[in-house]
Amino acid sequence: MRASSNSTHRTFQGLAGLLLAVALALTGCTDAGNGGSDSGDGDKAAGIQADGDGKGAGGGRADASGEADSSSGKRKPPAPTDTHIIRTAKLTVRVKDVPAALEQAREAAEDAGGLVGNESTSRDGKGRERSRIVLRVPQDAYDDVLTALEGTGKLIDRDAKAQDVTDRVVDVESRVTSQRASVARVRELMDRATKLSDVVALEGELSTRQADLEALLAQQASLKDRTSMATITLSLTESGARAAAKDDDPSFGDALGGGWDAFVTALRWVAIVLAAVLPFAAVAALLFALWLRFIRPRLSRRPTPSASAAPLPAREGDDD
Repeated sequence: MRASSNSTHRTFQGLAGLLLAVALALTGCTDAGNGGSDSGDGDKAAGIQADGDGKGAGGGRADASGEADSSSGKRKPPAPTDTHIIRTAKLTVRVKDVPAALEQAREAAEDAGGLVGNESTSRDGKGRERSRIVLRVPQDAYDDVLTALEGTGKLIDRDAKAQDVTDRVVDVESRVTSQRASVARVRELMDRATKLSDVVALEGELSTRQADLEALLAQQASLKDRTSMATITLSLTESGARAAAKDDDPSFGDALGGGWDAFVTALRWVAIVLAAVLPFAAVAALLFALWLRFIRPRLSRRPTPSASAAPLPAREGDDD
């Protein structure tokens, strides 16, 4: 009986151990599946967090640069640095018709929003017409106006210059700001001053600083005008063929004018000759009048030598 009971007890123990092992195995598989799902969820969460961080980082860079386009996502090009340049040019052009070329130059400057400055016209010794005109045009139309002026005839000479004065402009603007602040401080001190001597001293200082400020403002205005408007000096010369044609084919008016000029020239020369001879003629007339008044009457009253001479006495022995 004891042997059978012992064997039965061991059998129950084996079955219990087997059941425990199976339960542990099932429990491990379930834990493993749950662990995989948890790790997957963790990976998804990490991925979402990473995407969020990436967007945040990207957004941070866009905000920091300030150059990202919110609509297209493209970067805008950086804004160019403000430069201040004084542009001047001198052109010498030979044309067939100087007045027509001048009118064309004026129209080119006015159409570009510019203005016409000094203008002068003359003729050389060969009768060729020469004109010089100064044009002021905006900086953005500078190249277009130059091209238009060069097309009026044959370009003889071109001298274009560009001077960068950005540093001067910035310096003058800074000095103007400082000088205005200085004038404001002096005015505040004048408002607080109570002694007459202090008021007089501050008034002198204020006048000096205001004069300096006005000089800086004038310099600033000059720089602004010279950098906003370019200066073009155009010299026009008439071609020799047109001048020769004018000389070879005179008109009635030219002939009449030439005859009148010759007549006036002849009268002028006659007057010059008379003026030169008049002193000598006056002296000669005076001498002739004196001769008629004093010398000629005396000559007429003088006896003749034959009538006044006495006969000579006869000498002795002449009869012989």
